[in-house]
Formats: sequence, C-alpha cells, structure tokens
Amino acid sequence: MANNTADHPPGNSVAEGNHEGEFGCSVMDLRELMELRSGEAVTKIADNYGDVQGLCRRLKTSPVEGLSGNPVDLEKRHQSFGKNFIPPKKAKTFLQLVWEALQDVTLIILEVAAIISLGLSFYHPPGGDNELCGQAAAGVEDEGEAQAGWIEGAAILFSVIIVVLVTAFNDWSKEKQFRGLQSRIEQEQKFTVIRKGQVIQIPVAEIVVGDIAQIKYGDLLPSDGILIQGNDLKIDESSLTGESDHVKKSLDKDPMLLSGTHVMEGSGRMVVTAVGLNSQTGIIFTLLGAGGDEEEKKAKKAKTQDGVALEIQPLKSEEGVECEEKEIKRVNVTKKEKSVLQGKLTRLAVQIGKAGLIMSAVTVIILILYFVIDTFGVQKRPWLSECTPIYIQYFVKFFIIGVTVLVVAVPEGLPLAVTISLAYSVKKMMKDNNLVRHLDACETMGNATAICSDKTGTLTMNRMTVVQAYIGDTHFRKVPEPDALRPETLELVVNGIAVNSAYTSKILPPEKEGGLPRHVGNKTECSLLGLVLDLKQDYQAVRDEVPEEKLYKVYTFNSVRKSMSTVLKNPSGVGYRMYSKGASEIILRKCSYIMDGTGEARIFNPKDRDEMVKKVIEPMACDGLRTICLAMREFPGEVEPPWDNENEILNNLTCIAVVGIEDPVRPEVPEAITKCQRAGITVRMVTGDNINTARAIATKCGILLPGEDFLCLEGKEFNQLIRNDKGEVEQDRLDKVWPKLRVLARSSPTDKHTLVKGIIDSTVGETRQVVAVTGDGTNDGPALKKADVGFAMGIAGTDVAKEASDIILTDDNFTSIVKAVMWGRNVYDSISKFLQFQLTVNVVAVIVAFTGACITQDSPLKAVQMLWVNLIMDTLASLALATEPPTESLLLRRPYGRNKPLISRTMMKNILGHAVYQLVIIFTLLFAGEKIFDIDSGRNTPLHAPPSEHYTIVFNTFVMMQLFNEINARKIHGERNVFEGVYRNPIFCSVVLGTFGCQIIIVQYGGKPFSCSGLTFDQWLWCVFIGVGELLWGQLISAIPTHHLKFLKEAGHGTTKEEIHEEEFTEGADEIDHAEMELRRGQILWFRGLNRIQTQMDVVYTFQTGSTAVPGALRRQPSVVSQHHDVKTVSSPTHVAISSSSLSTNSTAVAATASAVSPPPVTASASSSTAGN
Repeated sequence: MANNTADHPPGNSVAEGNHEGEFGCSVMDLRELMELRSGEAVTKIADNYGDVQGLCRRLKTSPVEGLSGNPVDLEKRHQSFGKNFIPPKKAKTFLQLVWEALQDVTLIILEVAAIISLGLSFYHPPGGDNELCGQAAAGVEDEGEAQAGWIEGAAILFSVIIVVLVTAFNDWSKEKQFRGLQSRIEQEQKFTVIRKGQVIQIPVAEIVVGDIAQIKYGDLLPSDGILIQGNDLKIDESSLTGESDHVKKSLDKDPMLLSGTHVMEGSGRMVVTAVGLNSQTGIIFTLLGAGGDEEEKKAKKAKTQDGVALEIQPLKSEEGVECEEKEIKRVNVTKKEKSVLQGKLTRLAVQIGKAGLIMSAVTVIILILYFVIDTFGVQKRPWLSECTPIYIQYFVKFFIIGVTVLVVAVPEGLPLAVTISLAYSVKKMMKDNNLVRHLDACETMGNATAICSDKTGTLTMNRMTVVQAYIGDTHFRKVPEPDALRPETLELVVNGIAVNSAYTSKILPPEKEGGLPRHVGNKTECSLLGLVLDLKQDYQAVRDEVPEEKLYKVYTFNSVRKSMSTVLKNPSGVGYRMYSKGASEIILRKCSYIMDGTGEARIFNPKDRDEMVKKVIEPMACDGLRTICLAMREFPGEVEPPWDNENEILNNLTCIAVVGIEDPVRPEVPEAITKCQRAGITVRMVTGDNINTARAIATKCGILLPGEDFLCLEGKEFNQLIRNDKGEVEQDRLDKVWPKLRVLARSSPTDKHTLVKGIIDSTVGETRQVVAVTGDGTNDGPALKKADVGFAMGIAGTDVAKEASDIILTDDNFTSIVKAVMWGRNVYDSISKFLQFQLTVNVVAVIVAFTGACITQDSPLKAVQMLWVNLIMDTLASLALATEPPTESLLLRRPYGRNKPLISRTMMKNILGHAVYQLVIIFTLLFAGEKIFDIDSGRNTPLHAPPSEHYTIVFNTFVMMQLFNEINARKIHGERNVFEGVYRNPIFCSVVLGTFGCQIIIVQYGGKPFSCSGLTFDQWLWCVFIGVGELLWGQLISAIPTHHLKFLKEAGHGTTKEEIHEEEFTEGADEIDHAEMELRRGQILWFRGLNRIQTQMDVVYTFQTGSTAVPGALRRQPSVVSQHHDVKTVSSPTHVAISSSSLSTNSTAVAATASAVSPPPVTASASSSTAGN
C-alpha cells in the first residue's frame, strides 16, 4: 500500500472506564522494543501486539483521538512509564568550586610560602640572637614585635582565602545563570499532540507514554515512538547512530522513531512509547551519568590527557548525543573552534605569564646572591649551624617576594573580567530579545563584519497574504470575488489548497477582538488558506471530508523539490488525482496544460510559458511578491502509476492558478540595516525566493543602494561562477564573487553554507571576515553551525535550527541582531579597558618590586599589600570596567575583525605613558621620600621590623594612582572626557568609592598584617594629590598623536594568515588552547611513544602467529590516514586516546621502536612492513 496508514479500530478507546487497572505492557517491554531496528522491530510488534493498533490498545489510547487528558490517567502514566524529563547533572557545590579555585598554581606557591613562613616564625632556634649571625638577628626592637612574625604568613593565607572565595562565588553564579538559561530554553520547547481529538501544543516535559504526537519537517523528536501514519517521512538519526544518511520511515519497513533525532522531510503521527530516562537519549545519558563522581573524574582525566574534550552536558535532554553501538565517542554540542577573543587572550596571558615568571625568578636569584655575597663574602662571616634557621627565614622572605612579583605579573583577573563581562551582557541581552546559548557568541558578534540574513521572517514580517492572482486567463490585481471565477475552477483552487498543505497549518480566530487572525503552522500555506477564506469558502469542511488517513501519497516540501504534491484516490475507486503547489517557475516548467477562462484545460507550450513569465510572474516579483503556482494532474485507468519515479509523476501538470503573496518588510528593518552599514558590517540577503522578488525586497530594506556596484545572483549562476570544471568549489573564484554579492536568490542550503564558509576562509582584504548568519529552517543547520555566530528564529525557527545556533532571537527581528552587535562590541571594549588598566599596574608593580628588591634587599610593596593591589586590579576592577553599559557610539566605528590585536597602539601608549608617571613618582618616594616628608627611612630594615611610615606612603600613593588611573581606563580610543557617562554605571562608582574606603581602613588600622603605619592628614592629602595627577597626566598623554609613535608595538594578535591553513586542517578536531599545548607537549610525546610501541607489538604478534593480534591493530590502521580527525585508539593492553594534533606518521621512528620491542627473527620483516607504510 503506497500510503503508510494504519487502519484505526472503530470506536474510541478513550472511554474513562478503560483507565482502571494496569496497562497491557511494562516499561521494560517497551524499552526492549525500542532497542530493535527496522525489520526486527516490525516482526516483534507483529508477534507481541499484532500491529501498531494493538500496541495502542494495550497503552489505552486511540490513534485518532489521542488521550483524554484526564489528570488521573496522566498521573498514572507518569508513575508507570516515567516523566519526559532527563534530570540535569548535579551542579557543583560551592565547596567543589572553592577546591577548584585553590588549584591555581600561583596560589598554591603562595600558600606553601606562607606556611613555611608561619612555621619558621614560631620556631626560635637556640642561640638565634648570636652576634655572629650578622645583622639578621639585630634590630628587633622588643619581644612583642618579634612575636608578630607570624602575622605576615597569616595575612598571606587570609588574602589567598579571599581571592579563592571571590573566584568560587563568580563560578557559582555563572553556573547558576547558565542553568537558569537552560531551563528557560527547555520550558519554551513545545510539541504538538492530539488529546480528546484536539490538536494542541504542550511543553515537551508533559508528554506521556500513549500520547499521539504529530511530527513534521523540522521537528526534533522529544521522545521515542512508533509510527502510526506517515507521509514520505525521512529522519536524520546521526545524533544517535553517527550515520549521516537520512533514514526512510514507513509502517511496514521501519516504524521506529527515536528521541533526539531530527525530522528532515515529511510528516506523520506517532504513538509515544518511551519518555525521559527510558528513551534512547535517556538511556545514553544514564550510561554517561552512572557513578556520578567517578565518571567526572574519568571525564576530567580524558580532558587533561588527550585534548578530545569530553564535555558532558546533560543540561538539556535533546543535546546531540553521538553513540556508536553504545560506545560513547563524544557527547558535545558541536561547538566551533575557540572564539576569536579567547584565542587572543590565551596568547596574551601566556606571553605575560612567561615574562612574569622570568622576572620573579631573577628577583629571587638576585636577592639570594646579594645576601650570600654580602654576608659571607663582604662581611666574611662563617656559616654557623645555630644561624641556619635565621638564614632560611631570609631565604623564605626572598622566595615570598619572588612569588608576589609573579602573582602581580600574571593577569589572573583576565578570565574573571571576561566571565563577568559576558555574564553581565548575556543577562542584559535577554531583555533585548537575544537568548544567548553559547557565552562566547556575544563577543564574537562585536567583531562581525558580515551578516547573511534570511528574508522571510527576519527582514519581513512573516505575515503572508495573497494580494494578486492569475486565474482563468485573468490577472486580478487584488483577490477576486468568488462569483468572478467559474465554479469548477473555484472548486479546484479550494481543494488544491485545503488538501495539499500540511494539516497542521491553519488559521485561528484572533486572540483579541479586532486583532488579526492567527496563523498557525507554515506561513506560506496559511496565506493560501487565507485566500480560500477570502473567496468565502471553508477549507476545514474539505479537510473533514478528506482526513489525513485518506491521503494516498504525499510528496512533502523539501529544499530540493521546492514543491509539495498530494495524491488522492478518486471517489469512484478508479484512478487518482494529484494536487501540486510550489515555486512558480519550477511548477510551470512541468505544466503542459493551463485552465482557461471557460474552466477547460488548453495546451500550454514553452512559448506560452515565457510569455506568462514576462506578463504575470515578473511584474508580480518586481512588486516584491512571492509567486506560487497551483497545479493538478489526473491519473485515469486501473494501472497504478510508478509513484517512486518522481520525475515522471510530477509532469504533464495542468496549471490552475498563480498567486502573488506579499510579505511586508518590517518597518524597523531599513533603519537597522543603515546602522549596520554605518558600523562597517555588510548585510547580504540569502533567500529561496525568485530573484526579482528578492531584489525588490532588498531595495526596500536598503541592502541594495541606488548607484552602487553590486551583484544579485541566483543559486545556479553563483555555482557556475565559483565551481571549476569538476564541480569543486574554488576559493579563488569565490573571492572574486563574494565581496560584491548582496543578494543570493533561489539558493539551496548548500549554497548558503558554501557562501558562509567561503567568506570565513577568505584571506582577501585587510582583515579576515567574521560572519553572522540567521536561519529558521532545518536546512539552515549547516550554515548556522559553520558561521562564527548563528542566529536562530525563536518563533518561526525549527528545533534543528535552534540546536545549531549560538543565539536565539526571541522576537525573530533583525533589529535584535544590531543590539547583539552593540553588546558584542561592548564586551570587547570592556575587556580592552580592563587590560589597559591591569597591564599598567602589572608593569609598575613588577618593576618596583624587582628594582626595589635588588637595590634595597626588600620589596617596597609587601606580599600582603601586593595581594590587596592584586584584588583591586583583578576582581574589583574587572567588576567596575566590565559592566559599562553600551552606547550607540559603539556602532559608529568599523569592526575589529579577526586579527586585530587586543591591545592597540593607543592603548599601548596609555599603558606605557602612565607607567612612566607612576614609576617616576614611586622611585622618587622610595629613594628620597624620607627627606621630602621628613620621616625615618624604611630601607634596609631588619627582619620583623615594625612597618615604617616611609613605605606606607609609597604603598598608599601607589594605590591612589591606580584608583585614579581606573577612571582613565574607561576610555580606550583616546577620548578626552574620561568621566562621560560615569553616572550610568553605579557599579563602577561604588567599586571606586569602596576601594578608597578600604584603603583608608588598611592604612590607618591595618598595622602589622598589612605592614602599614597610620599616616597624618597632610601625608594623605599628598598621596591623593599625586593620584589626581594621573588624570592630568592622562590628558597630556591623549594629546600626543599615536601615529608619531612608530616604535609602539601592538599585542594580543589574532590568528595570522599563515596560520589559517593550519587551522583548516584542525577544523574537525577540538581546539586545544596554546597554554595547554605548551604544558601538554611532554605528555603527547609520551603517548606517541607508547602508541608506537603498541602498534609494533601488534605487528610483531601478527607476524609470529599469522593472525590479527587484537582488534586494536585493525582499529589503529586508519589513524595514519585520518590524521586530522579525532582518533581514539583502543588497543588491548591499555586504552590510550590520542588527539589528532599529536599523531605522527614518522614510520622510521616506528620501525626503530619495533626493533627495540620485538624478538630478533621478526625485526627485519616488521620494520620493513612499517617503513613501507
């Protein structure tokens, strides 16, 4: 039977009485059934239940009417079969996050130093006050001070605790926010089911076993089920099986539908058989989540070892799950390579970290050498055993100074600033109708240089209405009255529209009185149904007469066909009638006849067709209308036509009518596009519509400006221009086309993907392009994934599109994209502001600590003071500078692009300029401060001496300068007015004032722990005055034109052109960041060695026994071929996973290893075989 329809039993089994007692099958029965595929499943259903109807009877549901929706019954189903909800992985507790924050290397070093310092302060060696120990023991003023030696160690520990708590709290709030976001995405997901004969939409979590669900093109199945009735249904099961081919589903061959798979074509109904943890996706998640903590440890281990990141994210039941025969390969929302900003930051952090490490090591070495030479060389003192603890205390003090230099040098506040800035932006973007799914998408958006937008629904309102029609040789400029048409023609139009459109598309009465009727389902179909209503006819009556079960065969719409056809058996039982609708130029090419004014069919030859295109279709298209052709074909006679031969079936059609559908441009779009163009972003329109319609709409939107040199191409021309004779896309050819291309019409999803990939990979032009793409259809998935930022439509978008996207536009509006650009640029600027501030502090603090330590044997800024400075400049400054709200002025400059450095010349000028000011002041105070203020010098004080006023003034001035420089850091493009809009950011004001308050308390009452002694009012005024000098100095710096300072270097570059080619190879692999790469080199070499030895043992074993050693040997062969893909090597002795970047085909080395392992007789053959590899 051509149509996959199951006959439903007479009567409705929804009767309430039926629900008493248990169901006719258990959870385990259904689970076992759902694990079978195709033929096996059909046999099992036939053996156990008779057919799908039998299963429905056992589940007490009706295939036509669905469940009753009775709460008691639903509850019973929840208890028997579970809920359609996969519980998320347990969130990390605060303590776990604290523990993770403690893993920071610099903090560990500090903790160790503090503990040693504490231990030594409590240990008083006998004869410690010996004169022979040199000045080390002298200078302690009284016992009380000597006892206070522990304070420094304790204070360092205390500071570490604060830093850890702040970091942990940030992580915790980020996690909480992410979960909130995730649950919001889940709540918004609804699915269509039939209850009490009514088609309703319910949240995915409320689906129960026994529900009858309607499935259609673009759905992501929320639970497992078995097909009851299907039209041309094709499913993409790659998320479960890894097979990329679409699987055809039918009642007699393969009726099994699995959760988490995508409907790529067709429509149908299924009975839900497994939900939540019992569905196929649920079972896999249970496998992954088993043993909770152990799993996590393993996942962590896997992550640190092989760069094949195992990011398990059971936050959402439909995350793409890949599993090959239950061997979990990778559970990961397919994410692009690391975002532009992260790449730049990682590089910068590694560079700064290295510099800091060198500086701190040099500091420690110089201090120790100076002390040793001075004590034992110059003063010629012997090393006495009783003096050892005192010397060690000195060394510990030097070590602590070294570590503090390192702590201040390493910008560990960077990740914090990024996190705060992104989290803040994401929260605010929610209000601007941008639901961000991947955090880094918002900063990438700020770099966007091109936006490829859909037309329908994004630029237009997606409220389609038929405004013109060509019926019976007459071109009606507005919808005709029903009596203007012949009754037989009218009947064909009404039937052709009512039957040949998805039954899920319908027009409902308006929600509010006087409002517009609501369009549900496919918007184009709704416009045609609207035409039926305008012709004073009722489409529902036709549908009631021909329910879906009676449709004999349906060729559903897909991106290749660009048409939809439905076949009905004639009431007489002899012959068939087919209705078709689709893009006018495609359907007209297949028409051999056309209905004339008398309602008769007359011959329609190519000449007539060309005339019709010129006289009817082109004028409609030039008005910006989308043209749809309605046609039909009769199949008389007893013989059944060859339904599978589509070309033959969709031919010799009779054209009934051509209609022009208007989809008005959203009123706010032209202004938004002008903003984009002003901001240096090129907007391109990629649409499936015909070229004239597309050009008309593009002109209305402002994408095409009069007098500009641009290209409008159709998909076919586009492909001819960019492909070579073999049909392969050539980047050089593409580079000639895309810069001028503004409209791509009649394009397929592949064209869209090709265009996006081509623009991203292109290296013409001074900067590399960053591309954003909008999409709503299932077919947009690949392009959305490939794009740097994918926007899916929240209202019109299919689940597949949302799954592939980075940001969901909750109002489907193009203006929201402009808001996303603004926020993205703001994130970028916030991080640059923070960097400018942080690096100034870094440079100054490191130089001061280094030179101070080398000249005076002691850092002018003590460990605890350094940590406080670190806290201001890291945590608090990141809070203050990362939460600046965006302004419209951000849209007045060009985008940064992919390889623009993070630190521009202007910023470098600011950093170095302010550093000079601060260093001059601090060194003046350090070496002449006691004379200026007339106080005791704080230099060369003995161990445990009380804090001096001199060093307190140095510390206080240093902090004051940082505070005022924080205000300077608010501007990074050389603007003069640094206070502009400061009141709009209450967080900034409170951080600056709060820090000032804390500083007063620390200086006046901090005492020994902070190495501070109280200052007088005059001294305070001087400190503040020097701080204010920063603002004046800032004005001076901004007066110097940057272009004269040719010697300034930029820092924090993106990827350079040379690296692009390397990047292309690793595209499939998960990105390993540069810092990790450095750390992991050794491990990779070790794994590589181990893997070679294993390969050789297998080879040797094979030669000895003449049989295959272990499956591992076979599994490993492709590893050489698929060098640039994640390769998991599984062999018998141990499991070693190797990432693509580490694989090597150095066969000679392999051979060498072989000879080391294998027994002598086999060596020659083993090595020769591998050498020839």
